[in-house]
Amino acid sequence: MKTFKKPLSPEEEKYYLERYREGDMEARNLLIEHNLRLVAHVAKKYQAPEHDTDDLISIGIIGLIKAVMTFDSRKNNRLATYAARCIENELLMMFRSRKKLTREVSMFEKIGLDQEGRELQLMDVLESEPVDIIENLETQKNVRHLRECLGEVLDERELQVICERYGLCGRKERTQREIAASLGISRSYVSRIEKKALEKLRTEFRHYLQDDGPVCIC
Repeated sequence: MKTFKKPLSPEEEKYYLERYREGDMEARNLLIEHNLRLVAHVAKKYQAPEHDTDDLISIGIIGLIKAVMTFDSRKNNRLATYAARCIENELLMMFRSRKKLTREVSMFEKIGLDQEGRELQLMDVLESEPVDIIENLETQKNVRHLRECLGEVLDERELQVICERYGLCGRKERTQREIAASLGISRSYVSRIEKKALEKLRTEFRHYLQDDGPVCIC
């Protein structure tokens, strides 16, 4: 088992950060060495048979180095909080590059066809810019939040329409006309319910992403 150095105290961390800002590279190295335990902690969340632990640690260390080099104590309280985000971002970039993200965290999962017969993906339903979706919604936490939103943000009828319209929640994908027939309402009313439900989800995600803590700039 690997042995990691103890984390620095807040006073020690502040001292070495000031030294590093003055150009002391040894101070930078100490900040990295005393935060390696954090890399192991974050990497542990992604351990799986298809993920080599040493690879996860190596990629996580790159994120830690970037965190130390870009940390600004005037904008962030503790280096560890900022570094954890950078380490996780680095690991997620690795997963994207290897195209090994699971279907659970994939925003590109097929959910149906549009009116012109073109394939629809979950990111299309949320109507966000592709780069924003990749950067902000590709983690397991955010996808879990989406699943929670379906039941918490939508009322019972909206949830039924969205799940049946896009084949979510284990439901079979159905057209607006089919849903309207099963509910005994007009197709145009189903369309209004669908539009309102999607807007609720978009609004919830905008608020969620705004409140999701400091963003690593590394």
